[in-house]
Amino acid sequence: MAVANISAHGTTAHEHHDDHAHSDNFITKYIFSTDHKMIGKQFLVTGIFWALLGGFLSILFRLQLGFPDMDMSFLKPILGGWIDESGALDTNFYLALVTMHGTIMVFFVLTAGLSGTFSNFLIPLQIGARDMASGFMNMLSYWFFFVAGVIMFISLFIETGPAGGGWVIYPPLSALKQAIPGSGLGMTLWLVSMVFFIASQLLGGINYITTVINLRTKGMSFSRLPLTIWSFFLTAVIGLLSFPVLFAAALLLVFDRSFGTSFYLSDIYIGGEALPNTGGSAVLFQHLFWFLGHPEVYIVLLPALGITSEVISTNSRKPIFGYKAMILSMLGITILSFVVWAHHMFVSGMNPFLGSVFMFLTLIIAVPSAVKVFNYLTTLWKGNLVFTPAMLFSIGLVSFFISGGLTGIFLGNSAVDIQLHDTYFVVAHFHLVMGSASFFGLMAGVYHWFPKMFGKMMDAKLGYIHFWLTFIGVYMVFFPMHYIGIAGFPRRYYSWTNFNFADMYTDLNMFVSIAAIITFGAQFIFLFNFFYSMYRGRKASLNPWRSNTLEWTTPLHPGHGNWPGEIPTVYRWPYDYSKPGSKEDYIPQTVPLSSTPESNLPHESEQVKLEREIMAEEGHVLVADESKES
Repeated sequence: MAVANISAHGTTAHEHHDDHAHSDNFITKYIFSTDHKMIGKQFLVTGIFWALLGGFLSILFRLQLGFPDMDMSFLKPILGGWIDESGALDTNFYLALVTMHGTIMVFFVLTAGLSGTFSNFLIPLQIGARDMASGFMNMLSYWFFFVAGVIMFISLFIETGPAGGGWVIYPPLSALKQAIPGSGLGMTLWLVSMVFFIASQLLGGINYITTVINLRTKGMSFSRLPLTIWSFFLTAVIGLLSFPVLFAAALLLVFDRSFGTSFYLSDIYIGGEALPNTGGSAVLFQHLFWFLGHPEVYIVLLPALGITSEVISTNSRKPIFGYKAMILSMLGITILSFVVWAHHMFVSGMNPFLGSVFMFLTLIIAVPSAVKVFNYLTTLWKGNLVFTPAMLFSIGLVSFFISGGLTGIFLGNSAVDIQLHDTYFVVAHFHLVMGSASFFGLMAGVYHWFPKMFGKMMDAKLGYIHFWLTFIGVYMVFFPMHYIGIAGFPRRYYSWTNFNFADMYTDLNMFVSIAAIITFGAQFIFLFNFFYSMYRGRKASLNPWRSNTLEWTTPLHPGHGNWPGEIPTVYRWPYDYSKPGSKEDYIPQTVPLSSTPESNLPHESEQVKLEREIMAEEGHVLVADESKES
């Protein structure tokens, strides 16, 4: 870490303070806020709403799968006409439930709820900036997301039902309005909603990248950035390059649906009549969708992994193992995420040689992922572990990342994937490695930074109960799915009662459904803890986790501008925990190397002279110099 890095970045960010924060009214402070902290909280609360709704939809279709002959008339007050007179769930609505659950959880919860919350909240605080590069653009990012959510929510209540083509909305099912009820107005609203959502992500991504590059405080070189910031930065890069491709795919689908084009349609017959569309290719849509779809996995995962890095290091009271290797592995994941998309399409009829190329690239991406797992485990090894709820959720993420990642090696093999494709083995795999792992990263972040968000502490006992019920519940739901997937159970089927081979797994499906209901119920413990602690929780101290990063140097309730005076200067990396010779087991980034001669490493001692010169120019007096003068 070169001392020359102690230079000013984005000096304009240092020239204004939070004088204007006191003139905010209710509208500008809580609704159309340009304060990154408030926008992060807006993303979080909105994400929590969508998580509950998406989870509830999954319970509805798990009831159908676990108890296919059950009378569901008790749901008629909620679902209305989607429950017929015999008490059975409508088959078209079942497909709509699966579609909306996937869309909500992947995009609205794990993308906007996770990245939107913590990228907004933490980037300026951890790099030492007053706010995002553009507060107005940041506000627009949230409200585009909000409008996308409103449109998607409205689609749940239209007569023909919400979109019903699966969350991947493959044509021709999604392109032909007459195909099924879920391909009508519901699909149109889905596409419009996604256009607003993509605009939100692009606005946010541009802001995150610009802020990290230009608004770092003095001394905050890239080699001193917390791994959280690295993960948010690279996530924004992935989103900026991949979401426009999904936008293009959706736009061409709108043309096919409404303007008579044939980008995805050819040789289609409905009711014995040939449609006029010729020359299109449904596989083209798959290529466009998965060019976003697989980077999306890492758009969801990388922020969770960055949060886990910070939480594990802080609560192990150890420096993160392999800081540079962690950065390089995230860079490797960022690059490789763009060249593995076709492993979702091994059974689409692609050339076997091309399949072998994508298989090779898919297996290679396991290497940087394994580096991250190894570094997490080595950081935990012989650490002075503090088992906060955030720490438990971070360890849970590592567990899911290992168990879900191992099954990815099966699916990355093109020959094995032919048997497993579109079975519950795939559902189990991505719910563990992407869904549950990222959700646990989100929970770890909320428990860890709740004191900075609201100035209060969440109840730790309720946090432990929430963790254990959720952790055990997730494995009870998704581990059995691997077995029924290997047995050949297909995804998205309304009922298996017509297949003789499925009879032996009836009890297992029932078990999965019961476990899903219990796991969903456990989230209300978190919900109570979150909102109760926000108003009635114990007051937090300024640095409750004894952490090194800059956000803990702000006041308990930082105003718009974060620091009331001058922004602190950074002198060291963020992971100086349990440093030999140090008086404390943590040394914040704002402590000069000159003040800790007893714990400085040889290369750090060499930096002290230049550090003294820089501080003298700025008019600072070192503690050591004061003692000499006295």
